[in-house]
Amino acid sequence: MLRLVVDLNRCQGYAQCAFLAPDVFAMHGDEGLLYDPRAEEAQRERLAQAAAACPVQAILVDELDLDRNREQDRDTTAAAEAPDA
Repeated sequence: MLRLVVDLNRCQGYAQCAFLAPDVFAMHGDEGLLYDPRAEEAQRERLAQAAAACPVQAILVDELDLDRNREQDRDTTAAAEAPDA
């Protein structure tokens, strides 16, 4: 799963993202951007294109790897609970 963050203060409503990834981004009126902050992995390529095409670079696409985060938390907890040798 991917996490999207759009700096709506920076967004100027050029709609390049809505054109390149219409399943994720949509324009509401002339300048209001609507988007789903979580996107499926299958959208990765379109989201990368949309972020790169944004004239004001207002889009950040980040991985949301929930399984990896759970493993890291489990490893950290195990290490903290391990007795000193």
